[in-house]
Amino acid sequence: MINQAEWLWERMIERGENFESGFKESLNLQPGASDEDFQLIEKTLGVTLPEEVKSLYRVYNGQVWELGTNPFVRNLTLSPTSEVIDNWCFLQEEFDPDDGLELEFEKELKPFLWNSKWIPIAANGGGDYLCIDTDPSDAGTAGQVLYFWHDWGNRSVEARNIFEFIEICLKEDCEQY
Repeated sequence: MINQAEWLWERMIERGENFESGFKESLNLQPGASDEDFQLIEKTLGVTLPEEVKSLYRVYNGQVWELGTNPFVRNLTLSPTSEVIDNWCFLQEEFDPDDGLELEFEKELKPFLWNSKWIPIAANGGGDYLCIDTDPSDAGTAGQVLYFWHDWGNRSVEARNIFEFIEICLKEDCEQY
């Protein structure tokens, strides 16, 4: 499975290089995550990370965002494992079930504005997160990818897993870099 993750990273980097010289360096990619990193996430969040997510992180442990950092796909920065934990803790503390947002969700998701079994692996810097769902509804798939919008109650499944999500992003017509 790590071969597929390596291949996807190569494709993301190659696509970015087509638009910008030095793209790979501008991603601020971190050395691959360790089994200890995964164990810490699983213990802290009380989840089991899907193998696809682990293989993606074994290649690069996310990005360090700073001015000029390019997104890995769309407008998203892939969070290092330590930041995944920090973002999850933040969302746990900040979530208010009575915040007044109208809930819109797909049948693959449990009807929650925030679910503690969602793993926020990427962010757009505006309070929105790309999450891995480890607690889907009966119609969903463990490991499915969804967007958590901070100011909108819409929760939509974007793909069945992180590899499929990246493939979708790579096929999009618009320039994402």
